[in-house]
Amino acid sequence: MMTSIIGIDIGGTTVKIGIMDPDGHIMDKWEIPTNHANNGAYIIPEIWQSVSQKLDSTAVIKGIGIGAPGFIDSSTGYVYEAVNIGWKNVALADELQTISGLPVFVANDANAAVLGENWKGAGENARNLIALTLGTGVGGGLIVNGDMVDGENGMAGEIGHTTIDPDGYLCNCGRRGCLETVASATGMVRQAMEKMEKKPNSPLVSRYKQNGTMTTKDIFELADAGDESCEEIVAYTADILGLIIANIATITNPSKVLIGGGVSQAGEDFVKLIDAAFSRYALKRVRHICELKTARLGNDAGMIGAAFLVRQRLDHLTF
Repeated sequence: MMTSIIGIDIGGTTVKIGIMDPDGHIMDKWEIPTNHANNGAYIIPEIWQSVSQKLDSTAVIKGIGIGAPGFIDSSTGYVYEAVNIGWKNVALADELQTISGLPVFVANDANAAVLGENWKGAGENARNLIALTLGTGVGGGLIVNGDMVDGENGMAGEIGHTTIDPDGYLCNCGRRGCLETVASATGMVRQAMEKMEKKPNSPLVSRYKQNGTMTTKDIFELADAGDESCEEIVAYTADILGLIIANIATITNPSKVLIGGGVSQAGEDFVKLIDAAFSRYALKRVRHICELKTARLGNDAGMIGAAFLVRQRLDHLTF
């Protein structure tokens, strides 16, 4: 009889669900819409309804792991606030455990993705690792001496909210000059909009008028074509990321740095620029043993990492 683990990644648009074997191999996966109605009150019961429809009577499920957005106490599975799905003071682990009858373990979604990437992805079970996810924002996570760093109230590893310019752009967190105001997809587009104001006849402006919008894909394509403004945006963004990684690496001394998310998919050239900046700023002894790589699990990282939570917390059981 096959023993399984359920891994769940709750996002603002969809909930990704996977049934995995104890070694993290996905046997089945699917998505359901994230129901925002009534401040997300239906998300938990709809998750279990969807899961229970997939299970047969012979299924042996050891537990459920969940990666969820927001501010989370991973020791209790309590979500203090997850703005993008409407949650505030939700006892996620307790509620799902009550309706499922299974052990439930919860982590912040970014941390879950880091655990997944380290378990089955590019991390290759590194004991000391830094991970950055470059998307609409900048997510992050730290593994130190084999353990995910949560901090006193779950805020450790919020790399995207490292200050790079105290007088910089206003961030959604309420502070100014956070890394994600520059190095995220949103931040890079913001840089492009400023460039367009200064150079109204640039290819950037032509592309913007043609498409009616601006994306990081446009920025990287124009940079590859030799547009000076876009080359400057890409170079500056890579330089800032390299500097931040070097500073964090001085504190945590990792063997690997993983770069993931949509922006990282711009190509190896962008990752090489980040790596070069990291080399410029890092202490030689730190840099010497540290490898910078592109993450490889994509959208599956969160649910695989959620499944790893079950393995991690129930390692005293036989799988």
